[in-house]
Amino acid sequence: MSKQNIEFKDSGIPWIGEIPKHWEISKIKYVAKLKTGGTPNNSFGINVENNGYPWITPANIDENFNIKADKFITEESLKISNFSLFYSHTILLIGIGATVGKIGYLLEKSYCNQQITALIPFNINSKFLLYYLHFIKHKIILEASTNTLPIINNKILNNISVIYPPLNEQKKIAEFLDKKCEIIDKRLNNLERKIKSLKEYKKSLISECVTKGLNPKNMEFKDSGISWIGQIPKHWEISKIKYYFNFSSGLNITKENLIESGIPVISYGQIHSKENTGTFIKDSFFRFISQDYLKNKKSLVNKGNFIFADTSEDLDGAGNSVFVDLDLTMFAGYHTIILKNKCNFEFSKFLSYLFQTDLWRSQIRLAVSGVKVFSITKKILANCEILVPPLNEQKKIAEFLDKKCEKIDRLNENYTKQITTLKEYKKSLIYECVTGKKRFKFDGIV
Repeated sequence: MSKQNIEFKDSGIPWIGEIPKHWEISKIKYVAKLKTGGTPNNSFGINVENNGYPWITPANIDENFNIKADKFITEESLKISNFSLFYSHTILLIGIGATVGKIGYLLEKSYCNQQITALIPFNINSKFLLYYLHFIKHKIILEASTNTLPIINNKILNNISVIYPPLNEQKKIAEFLDKKCEIIDKRLNNLERKIKSLKEYKKSLISECVTKGLNPKNMEFKDSGISWIGQIPKHWEISKIKYYFNFSSGLNITKENLIESGIPVISYGQIHSKENTGTFIKDSFFRFISQDYLKNKKSLVNKGNFIFADTSEDLDGAGNSVFVDLDLTMFAGYHTIILKNKCNFEFSKFLSYLFQTDLWRSQIRLAVSGVKVFSITKKILANCEILVPPLNEQKKIAEFLDKKCEKIDRLNENYTKQITTLKEYKKSLIYECVTGKKRFKFDGIV
């Protein structure tokens, strides 16, 4: 079968377009049987030991169709429950919740909970259908109803269009994609490991420098008397934030007050952003408000200031902040506390690294632990202890970390771009294969 003699026809499906003339157009209900899982009423029916059959929830399915069970359903529970046992090569599709449309591929007999719909293929290659469902994930998400949680019910899923070639071609396409995607996924995993390793190195480097100095082997140390710090260089001092900063609050505004352009403002959401947390402000995270707010001088921030989020959804986020190292007129927005420096910029820069460490943030986490809402007050921040090296060391440590962290961030940025490119290539490859855009012949792929 060559590229030249393939004829095409309109699939009648706008988001697919033309397909090879010999391909079929059908509905999912004609190529797969749908069944939904369930959860035992008795709590003893599920265990974390390998006792019984794997019991799958949405959390057990990753982005590469892999399923790793961490709970099992017992024989006792099975006797009183009327759940279906799903066999190898069954496709599991998350039908409710934030990850609706995500799919997994069973390699062993398993049960699943009620958030998951099992597709049991017939007259179609299970792996081909798996890749096709991955390709139409966006369509499945669009079809989901959204009252409280996104839901794709079996009636809607059954009537979603599916296209496919003869079985021998399905098998060939599935085998080709298995090999190609395995190579891509290995590269992605390798890049993700590199990013994780660099982030851990950066974290430990910062912690070492801001608590032990740049040349700890050549220094004398003393006991700080503070549990989170431990030993510190003998000539360093310990103080509190309140002696180096004044405190203010951000503007009492909501999302409705934000406009497309105007005076930059940094609010709660930007501070908690995974890309911005604990770092310096980036232009790409700015939101904007009108010039009318310029009369609110107390909420203006200047170079050397810090902006802390005053609440967090989890304990790990307690103490998230950004450091202002830009010379421009800007505001702190809603749910923020501003630390306005009375000290020199070099010390603020040193503290911008100290504030990123888990060691320093542990005192904030301790102060807010045991409460339902993790609120950080000015009083908590004011009494947080800080390390105070001599001015020349503050500057050297900050300059050293600037250079080292810039190199690390640049490497991670490059790895992140590679990940994006690989994911786009994988997505495009699957699309071309499951819609007939990529040419196959019986002895290989052209």
